[in-house]
Amino acid sequence: MNVTNFDDPRLTAIGLLTEVHSGLMSRLQPVLSGAGLSEIDFETVIRLARSPHQRLRMSDLAAQTQLSTSGVTRVVDRLEREGLVRRESCATDRRASYAALTDAGRERLESVLPDHLRDIEECFTGLLGAAELEAFLKSLRKIRDVVRPCATAGSTESSFPTEREAPARP
Repeated sequence: MNVTNFDDPRLTAIGLLTEVHSGLMSRLQPVLSGAGLSEIDFETVIRLARSPHQRLRMSDLAAQTQLSTSGVTRVVDRLEREGLVRRESCATDRRASYAALTDAGRERLESVLPDHLRDIEECFTGLLGAAELEAFLKSLRKIRDVVRPCATAGSTESSFPTEREAPARP
């Protein structure tokens, strides 16, 4: 292996991924901030919203977000103070607890999602044709399952539905 090949396509791949991630987060953050949500706040509430019964065990939420148990506790504490999330006891295991999305949390998501989805469409998914997007999502899931195997901990499905597949909520 030639370690001095600065044009190695692996370097290009990770460089492009890093640039795209940084650019997307810069583009998406103003809408989230305008709704009073940090990136981790949004990740937490959207994961709860997309989970069975709109709740997750705290340990599964930590695994999905790659936060430590104390880190996820701090995030849930903050979201609970804002009324977006509530803690629920586990009926079968007193050591476990759940984070559950509240009506106020659902309303906050519903208020931010139209602008958030517009931004995603304009600078990301809308740039790809349907077949490209399907192949891209398949590739991302393949990589995600290696680098973040706990990303779907506690969910009943191994991947979340896309906007096109997601069932409508009443």
